[in-house]
Amino acid sequence: MKIAISYPSLESEKGVALLGQNRQFQWFNSPTYIYPVIPAYTATLLKQNGYDVFWDDGIAEGLNYESWKERFLKESPDVVIFESKTPVIKRHWRIINELKELRPEIKIILVGDHVTAFPEESLRYSKVDYVLSGGDYDFGALNLVNFLENKANLEPGWYFRESGEWNKDLENEDINWVDGGFDNLVIKNTGVKQDYHLHNLDTLPIVDRELTKWKLYAFKNGNFKYTPGTYMMSGRDCWWGRCAFCSWTTLFPGANFRTRSAKLALEEVGHLIDLGIKEIMEDSGSLPIGQWLIDFCNGMIEKGYNTKITMSCNMRINGIKDPETWKLMKKAGFRFVLFGLESANQETLDRIEKNLKIEEIEPGLKMCENAGLEPHITTMIGYPWEKYGDAKKTVDLAKDLFKKGYVDTLQATVLIPYPGTPLYKYCKENNLLNFNDYDRFDQREQVMKCELTTENVKELTQDLYKSFITPKFILKKVLSIRSFDDVKFLFKAAFKVLGHLMDFKK
Repeated sequence: MKIAISYPSLESEKGVALLGQNRQFQWFNSPTYIYPVIPAYTATLLKQNGYDVFWDDGIAEGLNYESWKERFLKESPDVVIFESKTPVIKRHWRIINELKELRPEIKIILVGDHVTAFPEESLRYSKVDYVLSGGDYDFGALNLVNFLENKANLEPGWYFRESGEWNKDLENEDINWVDGGFDNLVIKNTGVKQDYHLHNLDTLPIVDRELTKWKLYAFKNGNFKYTPGTYMMSGRDCWWGRCAFCSWTTLFPGANFRTRSAKLALEEVGHLIDLGIKEIMEDSGSLPIGQWLIDFCNGMIEKGYNTKITMSCNMRINGIKDPETWKLMKKAGFRFVLFGLESANQETLDRIEKNLKIEEIEPGLKMCENAGLEPHITTMIGYPWEKYGDAKKTVDLAKDLFKKGYVDTLQATVLIPYPGTPLYKYCKENNLLNFNDYDRFDQREQVMKCELTTENVKELTQDLYKSFITPKFILKKVLSIRSFDDVKFLFKAAFKVLGHLMDFKK
């Protein structure tokens, strides 16, 4: 049996689709490609179990849709797995329907946070065969393929149609979808969501980077100072896992947080060093802390990996409260640390369940910076309860943090209420959505009813991207140059900022 892990080319005047391994979705004017770790585990696990696997990322390969489709049909897989997100789910439905017309016998699987939230929806409005509710695509895909080969029973989390008749005139005004759907539909499931207790991450093999074409993602990524770079993921996904806006809490609520052992994580680092990789983004939603982190850092030092490769990670601002742990991470080879700041307003932090106090922000970032690491903050604009002055406080805080030298880089986004999140539920219960059309949940306009207009949101988002522009910060960056890699990284960062300003142009 031949299985394709596919990201069909998605063409838009808005830019390049940033889809795989993303907790949010954007169309980027300056494309960045993130190595999709869990789909890569999927491909590796399937191959390890004797299946023929085709890695098929038309987005990262820069193919247009017709070229992607021609290649896909030529490869002729028996099963294809698509990862989707809210702003492109309707595009994927159209692609699925087209492929089913051309190759009715192919089995099509949908995975991702959107279909985890609304698994039955895709079975009504597309000809998809199976929908997975849950984030362990790797274990789930192997289970389903084994089921199709009569080697296993289906685990919990699978949805499929038992019966239904396609009606090309079926409409759904709520989501502006008018291309048809199933009438008289009967949907079955094997359990409302995957049972993560069945899946031990330590049983996963090291990802086959050649099978999954890792070099496609190794250079065009703003997080990498040193290239080639790649991603790994030791935890699923964030040990807090309760932020009301985060689409991946739909996949991995914090109560289900799991890790691969520090020993296996170190083995993977060694493998990546042998491949010639220079920087790793450890993309667990929040890097595991406590004894796991101590063991990992000490292992990096003992094996000498800290002199051969650079590490980056995600972390919560109040996740590490002692300077010694930050210093150990620096010694172990960590460089870039991404923090979710999100807002400068305590009411907002409380409402989104960030579990962060305003007074913790500056000391937490300062502690990380003082250890010699490079803090990066993420910020968001467009909370339905914030007024213009509230949002401006976030811009002012970002400027102040740059001025004091406590942060090095920043990411700004427009807040989107993704289906399945507590924020989406709050908006539905309080009639706060300006529209329901999924195509428009893409950070190009204000989705929620708010004092802020779309123009305000774009202006403030651009202001966040400009917040580093102070003479002191620029001088600090110039004086920090020690190598040609530093020069290249600064120019790349400047180019990315210009791209983001275009992403949010009025």
